[in-house]
Amino acid sequence: MVYEVITTLEGSDVLRRAKRFFAERVPLYAAYPEREGPSYLTLRGQGGEEIAFAVWPTPAGTRVRASTLLFDQVVDRFLSTLPLPSEHVA
Repeated sequence: MVYEVITTLEGSDVLRRAKRFFAERVPLYAAYPEREGPSYLTLRGQGGEEIAFAVWPTPAGTRVRASTLLFDQVVDRFLSTLPLPSEHVA
């Protein structure tokens, strides 16, 4: 499944938080960095399952896209911890 959110954090902060979250906060579903760069991170967990993150700047904030086959609930939980941009009322 693919998830997408926009956050007020910088992309590097999102990826740093993801590495920490998946290594420390979810012991039963721990996943560790396999490959990473300035705008992406691939984690490996149980049975070699993958979690992939991509980040890029937009006018509204940093867009975060995550995809996984096994870790849906945990990815959704992680993304819910990211600060969202303020809603502007017109």
